[in-house]
Amino acid sequence: MIYKNRKILVNGWIAIDKPLGITSANVVTKVRSLTGVAKIGHGGTLDPLASGILPLALGEATKTIAYVMNSSKTYRCNITWGESRSTDDSDGDIIDINNKRPNIDEIKIAINQFIGKIEQIPPIYSAVKINGQRAYDLARKKKHVNIKSRTVQINSFVLTKASKQVATFEINCEKGTYIRSLARDLAKTLGTVGYVSELRRTICGSFNELNAISLDMLKNFDYKLGFDNLVLPVETVLNNVPSLVLTADEAHRLKNGQSIPISKLMERNPGMYLFLTGTTVQTLFENRLIALARIDDVELYPVRVLNL
Repeated sequence: MIYKNRKILVNGWIAIDKPLGITSANVVTKVRSLTGVAKIGHGGTLDPLASGILPLALGEATKTIAYVMNSSKTYRCNITWGESRSTDDSDGDIIDINNKRPNIDEIKIAINQFIGKIEQIPPIYSAVKINGQRAYDLARKKKHVNIKSRTVQINSFVLTKASKQVATFEINCEKGTYIRSLARDLAKTLGTVGYVSELRRTICGSFNELNAISLDMLKNFDYKLGFDNLVLPVETVLNNVPSLVLTADEAHRLKNGQSIPISKLMERNPGMYLFLTGTTVQTLFENRLIALARIDDVELYPVRVLNL
């Protein structure tokens, strides 16, 4: 274990397989304590009652967190029929009961209504802000919570297993989707009530169950070997971001906050004409990430400079 007063400079990503019963913020605290890494942020919150993939950005990787937050995510979810809970998960109080139990055919038909762009109202016990206050704070104080609906994208919604009482689904969705709301609304469509009784995130952008590690593995890691076998590169989350190779002079300019004329870059990168104004690119010099930069009509200018 690294001593707490020793601050380690590490740049990259660790995907933690978060256990149940712990907040995402607590995971960050534990990893900071175990590793001694000074700067850590998480990419996409998981509730204490949810397990699964929680990407952690270390050092300069924190500048790329948005690429994880905006990526698609896959969940495995159990919905229990017949009870409605105040939190839309097993942590809440029972607020309604219904004797209807949907069969497999009814479920398969109903989930088709929830694929694509749909309107969704987040749970009242959520981090959505209402007039500067978190919805869950208002709900806990028994105050009226009025959350507006929002448009979310569900890419796939598949029933994988079902009994009379519980159905299991695999759901791939985009940023801002609440699985608890999806469960609540599906149950309503099926003429009953329901809540999320188990939730696990299996994929978060570039991170999955194959490249994630547990907190126990982190505790037993031999840090004397360094972090190379533990940390994934900063570029792991930039798979869908086009790249440009720079000269030494161009890299120096970007690192110092200066822009580069597009005409100069196109002499070596004729394919740049395909990039639209506003496109963000990752810029490289000698296979090292220099900066995230944006293209406009006449120049390439730095957005986030990385000190790697």
